Amino acid sequence: MSIKKEILVRVALVYLIFVLLGFAIIAKIIYIQVVEGNKWREVAKTITFKDITIEPNRGDIFSYDGRVLATSVPYFEIRMDLKAAGLTNEVFGEKIDSLAMCLSKFYGDKSAKAYRSELVNARKSGRNRRFFEIGNREIDYVELQKVKKFPLFRLGLNKGGFIPVQINRRILPHQTLAQRTIGNVNDGGVAVGIEGAYNYALKGKTGVSLLQRVPGNTWIDVNSPNQVDPEDGLDVVTTIDVDLQDLAENALHKQLEKHGAGWGTVILMEVKTGEIKAIANLKRDEDGVYSEAYNYAIGESAEPGSTFKTAALICLLEDGYVNLEDIVNTGKGKLQIYNHTLTDSHEEGYGKLSVRQIFEVSSNVGVAKLMLQYYKGKEKDFIDRLYKMKLNQPIGLEIDGEVAPNIKYPGDKYWSGLSLPQMSIGYEVKLTPLQILTFYNAIANDGTMVKPHLIKALLNHGETIQTFGTEVICSSICSNSTLEKVRDVLEGVVRVGTAKNLSTNRYKIAGKTGTAQVAKGKKGYKSGGVSYRASFAGYFPADDPKYSCIVVVNSPSKSVYYGNVVAGPIFKEISDKVFATSSEWFPTVKDVELTDMPTSKNGYKLHIEEVLDELDIPVKNNSKKSNWVSVIRADEEVELNDKNVIKNLVPDVKGMCMKDALFLLENAGLRVQVKGKGVVKSQSITAGSKAGRGQSILLEMGTS
Repeated sequence: MSIKKEILVRVALVYLIFVLLGFAIIAKIIYIQVVEGNKWREVAKTITFKDITIEPNRGDIFSYDGRVLATSVPYFEIRMDLKAAGLTNEVFGEKIDSLAMCLSKFYGDKSAKAYRSELVNARKSGRNRRFFEIGNREIDYVELQKVKKFPLFRLGLNKGGFIPVQINRRILPHQTLAQRTIGNVNDGGVAVGIEGAYNYALKGKTGVSLLQRVPGNTWIDVNSPNQVDPEDGLDVVTTIDVDLQDLAENALHKQLEKHGAGWGTVILMEVKTGEIKAIANLKRDEDGVYSEAYNYAIGESAEPGSTFKTAALICLLEDGYVNLEDIVNTGKGKLQIYNHTLTDSHEEGYGKLSVRQIFEVSSNVGVAKLMLQYYKGKEKDFIDRLYKMKLNQPIGLEIDGEVAPNIKYPGDKYWSGLSLPQMSIGYEVKLTPLQILTFYNAIANDGTMVKPHLIKALLNHGETIQTFGTEVICSSICSNSTLEKVRDVLEGVVRVGTAKNLSTNRYKIAGKTGTAQVAKGKKGYKSGGVSYRASFAGYFPADDPKYSCIVVVNSPSKSVYYGNVVAGPIFKEISDKVFATSSEWFPTVKDVELTDMPTSKNGYKLHIEEVLDELDIPVKNNSKKSNWVSVIRADEEVELNDKNVIKNLVPDVKGMCMKDALFLLENAGLRVQVKGKGVVKSQSITAGSKAGRGQSILLEMGTS
C-alpha cells in the first residue's frame, strides 16, 4: 500500500469514528429526553431553593442644613405573568375585558381592544407569556396603588399574575440647582460629581435572600442562616447652602444673558473653613439656553489675567524690592519687549504711578516694568516664590475633574524672554477658578491657605459616621506685613481702582478684577476676532472677612468685556444678599421701650393674640363670641372687640389686610376686586347687606 492510500484510510477511519460518536451523543440525548425525561424532571422539582440578590436603598445627598439635594424615589414597571399557576382560563376570560379597559384609560397609549388582543395573544403564545410588560411607562407609588386595584391585578401574583418591578430613580428636588456638582452615576457606571466621588458610600451593600419553591411553582422568602440583609447607603451632607446656591445661579444667569456670554462660573466659600457654600456653572447651548453642562469651576484651566497680578505683588513685597508708595513711570501705556508690545487699557497711559496705584488701576506696563527691573536674571526667585505659595499644586477637591495648575519654570521647553513679564500679568500660566479663589481666600484668612471642600459628614440613618473638617494647605503664604499691604491694595481696587463700581458704604469689599484675552489654540489671541474672559476675585467684609468669591465670565459678545462690568455685578449681588441676611454683622437691639402702643389691622382673633403675646403687649380683650375682631389702640394697651360675621350677610372688612378680607368675602360667595394696597379703607357693598352669590365687591385699599 502506498503512503498516499495509507493516509486516506487513516482519514476515513477518523471520520468514521467522529460520525459514530455523533450518533452516540444524539442517541443519548433522545434516551434522556424520552426514557428518563420524567425522572430528571422530578429531580429538577426537588431543587427547591435558590439565592437572589437584594439591592439596597441608595443614600441621599443633603445641603449643609439638611435639605435634600438628591434622593431616590421608587418607580415601577408593571409586568404580568400570563401563566401564573392560579390564573385559570375561566378567571382570565371573565376579567380580561375589564382589565384591558382599565389599562387603556390609565396609560392612554392604546385602545382597550388593543390591550385585550395583546394579552390574549401573549397568553396563547409560547413566548413572552411570563413577565409580559404592561403600559408605555414607569409609574410612581401613588399610581401603583391604583393599578393594584385593577381587575385580575387585585388577585395578586399567583392568581392574577400581577408583578410590579421596582426601579429606584434618582431625582433632584431642587431641579438644576448645583446639578453638575451633585453629579450622577449612569447605567454604564460612569460617575461624576458628588454622586461619583462618594458612590462607595451612597450605594450601600447588596444582600442575599433565600427563596423556596412552593406548590404552584411560586417562590417565597424563607429564613436562612446564610441570608444577608442589604445595607442601605450612607447619606452625604454637603457644605452647599441652597439659598446661596440659588442666588449665585440666578445672578450668574442674568449677567450671562445680558452680555451674551458663552459660559460662566461662580464659587462662594467660607474664609475660615474652606466650605464651598455655592458653586454655579452655566453654559450656553446652540439654542441660547444656559444649563449646567460642565463644571468650569474645577475643570477649566486658563490664563487668569489680572487676578494673578496679586501674586506678583506679594513676591515684590516679600522679597523687599518695593514699597507701596514707590513711583514708577508707566509712560503712555505701552512697553515694547522684543517683538511684543504690552499695553494698558487706558489709551493715553497713566504716566507716573505709585506701586499701590499700579495694582489698583491694573497697569500691565507698570507691573511688567517692576518685574523686569527686579527679577530679570533672577526668574527662578519669582517662580520659587509662587511655588512656595502652593500656586503650582492641585487643590484636591473631593470630586473628580480638577485640572492641575500650569506654572512653568525657567529652562522649561516653552520658557522665553517674554515669560517673566507675561506671567506677572496673568498670561503664560494656567489655573482653574477654584485654584485662584483658594489663593485669594488665603489672603482673607490671614495668610493661611485652607483646602476648599464640599462634604461635611456621612450619616447612617441620621447617625454621624464620619465628619470632614478643615485642612490646611499652607500655614502662611507670606509675612504679616506683606499681607497687610496686599489687603490694603485690594481694598483700594474697590474703593478707587478698577472695581470702584462695586464700592458700598454698608460694608467693605476687597478684590481684583481680571480681563484676559483668550488664546485660540495654536492660532493665538486674535485669529478670527478677539475673545475675552472677565473675572473678579475677592472677599467680604474686607475688615473681617467671612466669605471669599470668584466670578468668571467667558466670551461676552456685546462689546463689553471688562471684569468690573461683566463679572463684578455678579459678585456684588451675591455679597449684598449675604451681608443683608447675616445677622452676625448687625448689632443686637436690646431693651426696646415702646413709647406708643403699636397699631394693628383688624382681622383673625387668634393670629392677632399670638402676635401681641409674642411682643408682650398688654391686651384688653373684650371679644367673647366672634373669631374676628377690631383692634383699638389705647395709651397703655390694645383693645380687642368682637367683629361679628353673619352668614349670608356682607361682612365688614374695613381695617383688615387683603388676606383676611378676601377670606371672608369669598366665603360669603362674593367676587372681590381690589384697588390700591395697604388695608381696606372702603368697600363698595355696605356691611350687613344680603350677600348675593357671584356678586362683585370693590375694595379700596390705603395706608392705615
